[in-house]
Amino acid sequence: MIVAFSVTPLGVGEGVGELVADAVRVVRASGLPNHTDAMFTSIEGEWDEVMAIIKEAVEVVAQKTNRVSLVLKADIRTGVTNSLTRKVEDLERYLAER
Repeated sequence: MIVAFSVTPLGVGEGVGELVADAVRVVRASGLPNHTDAMFTSIEGEWDEVMAIIKEAVEVVAQKTNRVSLVLKADIRTGVTNSLTRKVEDLERYLAER
């Protein structure tokens, strides 16, 4: 499964990048395939391990603020791996064909 998620600390002012970086560090330290862009961090793995990492990422941010917003989107496909990169490769191939 792939989960795209966004952790946003609330009540800390406009500059949230440092706290978001704390959450991304948790994901990167997990060793699971992941990708971060301007809006979301995506992580690929089994349900329990992915959700545990997301929970830990939220908890790290919550240590520095009393309110955290979490947005999740999941693609759950049994038996499929390497989708995080394969989906983008497929899209790029389709774009190159025209």
